[in-house]
Order: sequence, then C-alpha cells, then structure tokens
Amino acid sequence: MAKNFGAIAYSDAVKEMQEKLGSRSTYARMERDTYVDGLTDNEVDFIGQRDSFYMASIGENGFPYIQHRGGPKGFLKVLDSKRIGFIDFKGNMQYITVGNIATNNNVALIMVDYPARARLKIYAKAEIIELKNNHELYDLLDLGDYKFRPERMMVLNIEAYDWNCPQHIIPRYSAEEIEQAFAPQRKRMAQLEEEVKVLKTRIKEAGIDAGYGGK
Repeated sequence: MAKNFGAIAYSDAVKEMQEKLGSRSTYARMERDTYVDGLTDNEVDFIGQRDSFYMASIGENGFPYIQHRGGPKGFLKVLDSKRIGFIDFKGNMQYITVGNIATNNNVALIMVDYPARARLKIYAKAEIIELKNNHELYDLLDLGDYKFRPERMMVLNIEAYDWNCPQHIIPRYSAEEIEQAFAPQRKRMAQLEEEVKVLKTRIKEAGIDAGYGGK
C-alpha cells in the first residue's frame, strides 16, 4: 500500500484544524507509526460479511457524490490483499458514479456493521471493467442466481484504510439478523406448544377433567 490513511486524509488544512483544536500530536504519531501493507484477515472477514456500503466519487464540478451500494451478503469480493471488486448491476441509469470515475478515479468507501458498531473507511482507485472478454474476473465476482442484470464490473485498488471509533453508531438489525436472534425462542415455543398438545390429548383420553374451579 503506497500510503497510510493519514497521508491521504490529513491535508494541510486538516492538520491546521487538528493543531487548532488540540488533536494534532495524536494524529501525527499515528501517521508516523501506523502502516499496514494491505488488508489483514480482520478486514477480509469484515468486508465479506457486508450487504451494503457507501461510496463517494468526485464530479467534474468538484462536488462529491455518495452512492449506496447493496446486494446479497458477500457481494463485495476481496480479490487479494489490495483489491476488492463487485459487479455493477443495472439500476436507475443515472450513471453518476460511473461518469465521475471516468474523469477522476479517486473514491472513498464507508462500510458499517451496525450491530457490532464497527466502521471501516477505505480510500481507493477505481477501475471500470467491461463484462466482455473479462470472463475470469466475472467468475470471481459472480453472485450466481442474483436476478438483476449486470452492466459492468468495478475493481477498487486500495490505497489506505482505517477503522473508526464506535461512538455515535446506533445498533441496527436487519430482518434476517432479527429472525436469527429469535429463532431459538420460536423453536422452544413450538416445542412447548407440541408438549401441551400431547398432554391435552392424554388427559382427554384418560377421562380426566382438565377444567379449573370445579369438583
């Protein structure tokens, strides 16, 4: 990896603001001492579990554009320690991100695990890769029976990344996560209902009055 996160994120204006507000010495030390050459197993596992992320690109007018990307869990693939990629499926056909990347391929990503209150930030150089004659890459990124039509592929060459603190990340859960959390309780309730049903049948067969308050 050519640069650490601070070397990209901390411009002169940012450093001046850090100095003014009292955090410059901390981040200067991080810039000096923190250097990771590529994704570790921790980032690889985190990325593989995501079903969405946000990506910012830069337009010719200088304005950033932030786009939500989503799909089945694991749709964003780790190709190696310095590259991630995904298939770009047909959407609303505005093509703002694709157009921005055509003139400036610098992008930034934020991925959030809301239940775990974890957030990964990535700086990358984006490549637009057409489907035609790139079958090997497509096979690596393919989602199988995903019903939407692919238009192109994107490969993101990672320049730097950093983990954010969990402060202000409010835990949120997907419908799938909620279903998984309650699955044991639902299973137990079904077992108890079946046991009650069996007991009622046995009581009826034995001719015992199961009512309450009578003699």
